[in-house]
Amino acid sequence: MTSTRRGRRGPDAAVWWWIAIGSAAYLLLPWYALQDASWYEALPQVFTPGEAASNGVLQALAGRVWLWIGVAGLAVCALGALLPAGRWQGRVLLTGGGAGFLGLAISGFLIGAKGWSVAAIEARVGELALNQFGIGAGGFIVLAALLLLAAFGLARMGYFRGDLFVSAAVLGCGALLALFIVYPVTKALAGAFFDDSGRATLGALFGRIGTEQVWGLGCVAGGTRCGVAWNTLALALLTATGTTFLGTLLALMAERGGPRWRRPLGVLAVLPIITPPFVVGLGLILLFGRAGVVNQLLESMFGIEPTRWFYGLPGIFVAQLFAFTPIAFMIMRGVVQGVAPSLEEAAQMLRADRRRAFFTVTLPLIAPGLANAFLVGFIESIADFGNPIVVGGQFAVLSTDIFFAIVGAQFDQGRAASLAWLLTLFALAVFAIQRALLGKRNYTTVSGKGDAGIAMALPDGVRRAVQLIALPWVAFTVVVYLFAFAGGFVQTWGRDYSPTLRHFHTAFALEWSSFGLVWAGTAWNSMITTVKLAAIAAPLTAALGLLIAWLLARNSFRGQGAFEFGALLAFAIPGTVLGVSYILAFNVPPLELTGTGLIIVLCFMFRNLPVGVRAGTAAFKQLDRSLDEASLMLRASTADTLFRVVLPLLKPALAAALVYSFVRAMTTVSAVIFLVTAENELATTYIISRVGNGDYGVALAYCTVLMLLMGIAIALVQWLVGERRLGRRKAGAPTVAAASL
Repeated sequence: MTSTRRGRRGPDAAVWWWIAIGSAAYLLLPWYALQDASWYEALPQVFTPGEAASNGVLQALAGRVWLWIGVAGLAVCALGALLPAGRWQGRVLLTGGGAGFLGLAISGFLIGAKGWSVAAIEARVGELALNQFGIGAGGFIVLAALLLLAAFGLARMGYFRGDLFVSAAVLGCGALLALFIVYPVTKALAGAFFDDSGRATLGALFGRIGTEQVWGLGCVAGGTRCGVAWNTLALALLTATGTTFLGTLLALMAERGGPRWRRPLGVLAVLPIITPPFVVGLGLILLFGRAGVVNQLLESMFGIEPTRWFYGLPGIFVAQLFAFTPIAFMIMRGVVQGVAPSLEEAAQMLRADRRRAFFTVTLPLIAPGLANAFLVGFIESIADFGNPIVVGGQFAVLSTDIFFAIVGAQFDQGRAASLAWLLTLFALAVFAIQRALLGKRNYTTVSGKGDAGIAMALPDGVRRAVQLIALPWVAFTVVVYLFAFAGGFVQTWGRDYSPTLRHFHTAFALEWSSFGLVWAGTAWNSMITTVKLAAIAAPLTAALGLLIAWLLARNSFRGQGAFEFGALLAFAIPGTVLGVSYILAFNVPPLELTGTGLIIVLCFMFRNLPVGVRAGTAAFKQLDRSLDEASLMLRASTADTLFRVVLPLLKPALAAALVYSFVRAMTTVSAVIFLVTAENELATTYIISRVGNGDYGVALAYCTVLMLLMGIAIALVQWLVGERRLGRRKAGAPTVAAASL
């Protein structure tokens, strides 16, 4: 709804709604969060003065006078809502909402569980008589209401084209990115600027990263090793190029190589993404390790003595190709689907053969997807921890160095933060290069006009080349998974290969007792917790990612570049550092989340957010803006246009975001290794503990069940989301087809 388009509920309905919601939160919900109770368990104490779970008004009356700031902000916004829609109303809403939000937020950071959180303030004004705990449901909803009211004020003043929804979406998403990505990462990275004595200086950062260990070129000059920065950069460029190339070939083969390949590729190409990372490493070691099948065959057939050639750059490169190619495939498949057949038919009508049409029309139109797949592959590679730790050998990369700096005997948080800065700068550089190459070129292929054309089949030469590369890769995928599956069905790998189901019974046994069904297996608790948290995080991640992609692709506003980089920042930070960042940032007020399931859900969301953003951005670049404009001209609100017109055309991107966020939440290790507790144990931490105890059979059995479960989840997501309908004929269909959107 914009300021120039009056909805049936009136132009100020949203303003009044959020004033009412903020006021109700002050009166009906606990302002602070209790340590050992959820917000609904604290409801009976909401109206009891002096309790930690009292509502915001009672907390303010008890002496926490800073909480009146929010009440005053809501009151000012109520006065503004009485004014006619326009600039004056916008100024009043911005003043009330902005002052209330900033006042409460600043007081939350300055006043903690022991009074003043900043020693300099306490030294100047004296000790504070009262303290405050972590924010609860009431405080969070009041802050959200004040922020949205301030956003409505900006829209009334003419910003964001006067659109209330766009303004609220930009400020709301920006606040989430700042709170759950920029703030924790900044707090962790700030350690790079403090020396061992705690003194802030730039020399501390440069002293830690300007060393031979980081930038050395010994491998070029005849030595054995190069610096860890060069290792990381070279590996990331190789991985990004390889995953983009393989993902594009698989996407072309699935969409243009004939219907017989579509379903098998859809299943096989995403198998690596549903596998815990240590399973892929184990399967590759069983194939190419010193005692692996390949080395054993070479020794028996040719007398070649087994070596550790696979450990190092070759092993990490193959493992990352295996792990990240499915991401590129999922991004590129939606992009290839979106190429309009009418453009290829037009080229052929102008006497271009299929080969020339493919190279001059099809490939240039999928350029946004190629750039996005490359960027995601690069960032995934530099942030990857699981594969280098398993098959890296003596080949050091930044992510493993950061891990050992944090958890190793040295415990040098300053060095870890300094190395993490390099990862951020590498990601920023590739992001800038991508933007410079694509620029403001137009790649629109899906418009509001009917397009009932038949997608052009791949030229014969291209098809043969695609199959020559893609089919062996698919076969390689099958072989690795056969080894991974086999480990859970034998007594003891390497000694006793007799088949058994004992490991599955240990993990997932069900028994009947006098009390009914008993979940007797040792893995049930971690499995149920993981599925629950991943199922909560996946739709939230997909929704937020696509909303941010829509804001970036369909709107222009100040700070858009910083907004986009903030959305991608989580991928530039190793999962271990992100987990430590969450511990440091959310262990004290105003957000005390450590030890709860919520902090794991938030880590899942913002760690996996960039894939949804990039997939959505690539898809939006193919949708003609005339679709949005036609809907708005028919008096639909911006929100209605987004959900009823645009979203149905984004089904490939939506499916990619849902699938990726769910399976990564199920299989992630490094980002949550520091966040799990006994009450919130996850599948991956359970598997790691079994591997640490040498119980590989149960670990591999659990991985097999995880993979089957996530395969079912992927099929369910595809069924629920459905296919995008672009009104195109299939080969052999009648020539007259109705265009359907």
